[in-house]
Amino acid sequence: MEEAVRRVLAGDCIVYPTTTQPALGCLPEPTCLDQLYRLKGRASDVPVSIGVASLTQAETLVEVPDGVGELLGNFPEGSLTVILRAHNTLDSRLGGDSVAIRVVAHPLAKRLLEATGPLTATSANRSGEYPVTDCDEAARLLSDDGDTIGCVSGFCPSGSPSTLIVWYSVYDSTESRDIEVLREGLVSELEVRSWLRKRT
Repeated sequence: MEEAVRRVLAGDCIVYPTTTQPALGCLPEPTCLDQLYRLKGRASDVPVSIGVASLTQAETLVEVPDGVGELLGNFPEGSLTVILRAHNTLDSRLGGDSVAIRVVAHPLAKRLLEATGPLTATSANRSGEYPVTDCDEAARLLSDDGDTIGCVSGFCPSGSPSTLIVWYSVYDSTESRDIEVLREGLVSELEVRSWLRKRT
């Protein structure tokens, strides 16, 4: 863990475990994102999410409206990623004004993010390839081109991603019915809609 923290704070990318898939983490800064996008072979117009240890940590980057904590608390921890409005416009590769935030659940991920602050939480695989569940294997696969990727060792229990949701305030709406599910993962859209109906 100490080596992983050191490498991240020095500007490198690392692989770390989550409750879904291994994540590729770096500081949310332009030069670090350059390395991450090169490693993944990801198009620069496809933003990545940010992992945080808590909603309190998320508040350093984004607005966290009333109700977000209630939503996250209603589903398994780490199963949802929520797009929220940034306090200040970030790098477009992080979504600019609308940033995808995931409160991690894996204990090693929490320890890491408590030490480093927010890190990217995109899956640790090259774009178009299916993610593996072993963080050491994910790091090895990303290191094939001569890069040596740091790693917090661990296995991830699910191959499914988190469910990606846009919070309604991003659309300048005050209506919770305007929450949009962009990607189904561990939580189905039906489950999200059911929660909304009970809440209203």
